[in-house]
Amino acid sequence: ANTQHKFWLTTRSGKFVLTAIRTFPEIVLALMFIKAVGPGSFAGVLAVGFHSVGMLAKLFSEAIENMNNRAGEAVIAAGGNRLDVTVIASLPQLIPEFVSNTLYRFELAIRSASILGMVGAGGVGTPLIFAIQTRSWSRVGIILYGIIILVTLTDWLSGFLRKRLV
Repeated sequence: ANTQHKFWLTTRSGKFVLTAIRTFPEIVLALMFIKAVGPGSFAGVLAVGFHSVGMLAKLFSEAIENMNNRAGEAVIAAGGNRLDVTVIASLPQLIPEFVSNTLYRFELAIRSASILGMVGAGGVGTPLIFAIQTRSWSRVGIILYGIIILVTLTDWLSGFLRKRLV
């Protein structure tokens, strides 16, 4: 983030790399990783992981840039050093937003896993595509029901953790 890092070349090149990662949808990343490492869950994990890192880095950098610096100025005025500013002023502002964004991105990763399996990237969607191809509709229903339960439990757990941690 610009407020914490004064080296413009490092900041701009880092933001460019993260923007490039975020540009590709997870499905495109999955296809690229399938080509690179072969079909399977590892390609799916890489695709979701890369996209999640790009999105979280963007959200985290925006949180840092939009942080209120007055608390840090007050710590410095009281005789604090940079570590004190980080621990006393910055982290209490940033941790709730970091936790909330990370949990939300985890929810999205669970949802994406079912779609990526349908293109050969492994995960929850692989049994679903096999059941659809064999026209085993009762099995399709059970798998979809399982995905709905998984997403609902993830959403509930995420909401619970947000209330406890934020």
